[in-house]
Amino acid sequence: MLRLRELLALAVMITLPLPGLAETFEFTGKATSEDGRGLYSEKHQLEGECREGLFHPKTDRVRYLQEGNEFARKTLSYDQSPLLPSVDFRQPRFEESLAISYPRAGRTRIQWQAPSGEEKTWTIDTPEDLVVDAGFDNLVRENWARLKAGNDVRFRFLAPTRGDHYGFVLEPDDHPDINADLEVTIRPTGMLLGFLVDPIGLGYDRKGALTDYVGLTNIRKNSDENYRAHIRYNVTRWPECELTR
Repeated sequence: MLRLRELLALAVMITLPLPGLAETFEFTGKATSEDGRGLYSEKHQLEGECREGLFHPKTDRVRYLQEGNEFARKTLSYDQSPLLPSVDFRQPRFEESLAISYPRAGRTRIQWQAPSGEEKTWTIDTPEDLVVDAGFDNLVRENWARLKAGNDVRFRFLAPTRGDHYGFVLEPDDHPDINADLEVTIRPTGMLLGFLVDPIGLGYDRKGALTDYVGLTNIRKNSDENYRAHIRYNVTRWPECELTR
């Protein structure tokens, strides 16, 4: 017969939520220029967990390759939020690095070493609707039903090398270079920024995996400008749960 202490311990174990099951989501991307020339490839290893049948990202390790050789690397950690990853990005060939972190509630810290060698640091506010880096991918999945119904999503997007964030909208759209189950565009809402920043086109398959990215990338063409590219993605390993609902 169980003792009282053992019964209490068993009751606590029954009422505690079960931890999520660790899963890995892997995919690759091939970037081409507007004239179809191969630029580079990406390899993503996204570790996460399945909770209630839905995949939750934890850490994404990204390798950037040219002719099989790694030339840049990025690590995204989603401890803060699926929309607010901390970022560690390095492009050694340009001696460039970028780190984004959250030192305390409501604050975002950016540390950027530019190709010129200049180092800049900002600590700015973190609005509730802020999205950082690849957090846009999770923003799409979190608003899947809304976007499929034809509605848009407004948010603030971090421009780390400017040390600020700006208003953007994510909206369903038909992109001439994308053929996907869901096609959306990210564009700035401000008139002035709209003249300076080209929209980004995104495509997703029916499971919620990114298939296409068309627009400005974070990979440098030279010390003054980044590549514009069409990146086509392919899943090489699916998690044992859904990406979206």
